[in-house]
Amino acid sequence: MKQWGIWLVIMMCFLSGAFVLDAALGPPAFATSDAELQAVQEQWQSSAHALADVNCSSCHQAEQTKKFVALPTQESCKSCHTEAVDTFLLGKHGIRIQEGESPLTPAMAHLPMQTEAQDRVMNCNTCHDVHSVNTQTAAVDACLTCHNDTHSQNFQNSKHAQLWQQDIKLPRPSAQAVSCATCHLPRHDIGTKNKPQVVVNHNNTYTLLPRDRMAKEVCMNCHGMEYAFNSIFDDDLVVSNFARPPTEKLTTLEMIRASETKRSGN
Repeated sequence: MKQWGIWLVIMMCFLSGAFVLDAALGPPAFATSDAELQAVQEQWQSSAHALADVNCSSCHQAEQTKKFVALPTQESCKSCHTEAVDTFLLGKHGIRIQEGESPLTPAMAHLPMQTEAQDRVMNCNTCHDVHSVNTQTAAVDACLTCHNDTHSQNFQNSKHAQLWQQDIKLPRPSAQAVSCATCHLPRHDIGTKNKPQVVVNHNNTYTLLPRDRMAKEVCMNCHGMEYAFNSIFDDDLVVSNFARPPTEKLTTLEMIRASETKRSGN
């Protein structure tokens, strides 16, 4: 009975009109239990997907053949989240998939990674739980499951983390929440006045270098220009995950201020 557990999911979806079954599907390729099925259903029922009427077939049914897909890939995600998938494939996490190579794993990384995460495969499902699609988990916990460098681990003691903890009880992170994703997966407003739409740039490499891009795209959403630049170019402050105010004073900014004072005659 256990090995047919996943088939019960298909039948439930079929009875609800979610699947068009094909006689050539054959038996399921892997086993699951009734308890696991119940857990999946409960996770989905309280998810953003359920609220948006995204059901089993939305991810588990091939668009062209209508056949059952046991383990959906980023192609299933792309049917709704085009911007997220396209940008993910341009960053360090997804570029190997984009180039036709095997997916990235933490074992390949140059930065220190958690020992137990070495064999995790980097794809959409790595950060986003496939059924609950909990964005709060994806925004911090998913990152710290793999990353073990000092900057990442210091997030938990930072001022940013305090703002995150104040916000954690909400169903989804608010605009005031500051997580790993807030800085490394910046948001872009691509909507119009009549139809607002904000998307997340999943290219986790985009704001890393040059650092002034991070200041412009991320830091200055909350901080002033001088504060942002003095912070992002302070190596020790970056390692501490911005645990204190900046103490650096960039020469360029001092020169601009002196020039402005001279020009104004003050």
